[in-house]
Amino acid sequence: MALLNSIAYWYMKKRMHQIELFIKYPHDVQNEWMIDLVKDASNTEFGKKHNFSGIKNYEQFKQNIPLQDYESLKPLIERTRRGEQNLLWNTEIKWFAKSSGTTDKSKFIPVSNESLKGCHYNGGRDMITLHCVNNPLTQLFTGKNLALGGSFKTDEFGTHISYHGDVSAIIIQNLPMYAEFFRAPEVSIALMDEWESKLHKIATSMMNEDVRSLAGVPSWMLVLLKKIIELKKARNIKEVWPGLEVYFHGGVSFTPYREQFKEIFDNDRTNYLQLYSASEGFFGIQDQLKSDDMLLMLDYGIFYEFIPVEDVNSDKPRVYNLAEISTGINYAMLITTNAGLWRYQLGDTVQFTCTDPYRIIITGRTKHFINVFGEELMVHNTDQAIYAACEKTHAQVSEYTVAPVFMGESNGTHEWLIEFEKEPNNFDYFIHILDISLKQLNSDYEAKRYNDYVLKMPIVNQLPQGSFYNWLKTNNKLGGQYKVPRLSNDRKLVEEIKSLAKIETEK
Repeated sequence: MALLNSIAYWYMKKRMHQIELFIKYPHDVQNEWMIDLVKDASNTEFGKKHNFSGIKNYEQFKQNIPLQDYESLKPLIERTRRGEQNLLWNTEIKWFAKSSGTTDKSKFIPVSNESLKGCHYNGGRDMITLHCVNNPLTQLFTGKNLALGGSFKTDEFGTHISYHGDVSAIIIQNLPMYAEFFRAPEVSIALMDEWESKLHKIATSMMNEDVRSLAGVPSWMLVLLKKIIELKKARNIKEVWPGLEVYFHGGVSFTPYREQFKEIFDNDRTNYLQLYSASEGFFGIQDQLKSDDMLLMLDYGIFYEFIPVEDVNSDKPRVYNLAEISTGINYAMLITTNAGLWRYQLGDTVQFTCTDPYRIIITGRTKHFINVFGEELMVHNTDQAIYAACEKTHAQVSEYTVAPVFMGESNGTHEWLIEFEKEPNNFDYFIHILDISLKQLNSDYEAKRYNDYVLKMPIVNQLPQGSFYNWLKTNNKLGGQYKVPRLSNDRKLVEEIKSLAKIETEK
């Protein structure tokens, strides 16, 4: 195993030369991908309609291809699912990543062989590469990588068969043999559909293995780790897996969960690396241990564009390529991919923290914010405020969601539903710090809170443990790809959760 570890480490370090290349020449690399993508798809139905063969530069790219979202591409995607090809992309597509959207609508994102190998696989390789570069004495390849994945299903449309499921399941099902050697648990368990049984089987099959790395959404990973500690009758994960080196996390902000993981790992040698991965592609990897921002990966067959958040609903939004962006501004991200998503509005918002190299943080979703009273509250504001309140009151938060309380006889406010892993030592002080932190983080919120003229002090309801889990289960949303929406502009979600938890609505 030591020889295998040395060989794998050498291979990973070799990849760093290519990463350094796109870091040094980011605009050239992105422009080459733009030209290659339109060239490859020039004879598709979409490519002919938008005169891809006439696109030679970025200005022509913007002129010829209108902005897209799922609804505009859905007719072509559905035809592809039913067996038609060469519509959005020039090679066969039979896999579709079912989106982890928070509405009842399911989105089926096309996954081509090029996007699977050139984007998703390369993202998995590079997260390990960057871990190895940050840890020259790594023994990662002497043990297993435990990854929490989803499941997939077969669709039959007459004689045509296609597949849909969580993107992690698609990756696991198609992994090359050499990658499968390091991955755990075994495929029959990893791709189980029934989530509660799956977690139990993963726990029982892995608790006696030598696990060196973990990958998965923080909220669900905590559920698994607690189950393993219970089964092993251990005090922490260090007693179960003393060689655990790194936890690769993504899907939701790690900020509210950080202290819980530190406590449950109880191992200063375990590192945390954030990933920016979605059904549509693999976009970013944390490349520095002491900073949470992520390196934007520029050579995965994705061309990036960005819209200032304030322009998202505009008829003529400003759209910038990578060379035109600025740091500290909230942008909605557009992607053009090697699976046939053209100038696709992803729904995520990001900020650039650096342009040499290009590093980003995820600030939220274009549809997950609160702006009922002009407060423009974003997810990264509430995550940081939760962290500050927990730090001051020695609390730990498992899950939370926030919704407006609309103006009636008195001014409006925000209602928080919070499930604590560890309750604050002073609940009123927790609320006070939460409010103060939001004022410090968001000037619009601060202005609306001034003298309670528009917004009153937030209402915070403590929910019984398991309340959010029950809501997910009731709505058939158990699984690593599902997350609790943090912010809403209406009260539908909050009322559903409160009804299940039997919490009376605030008047």
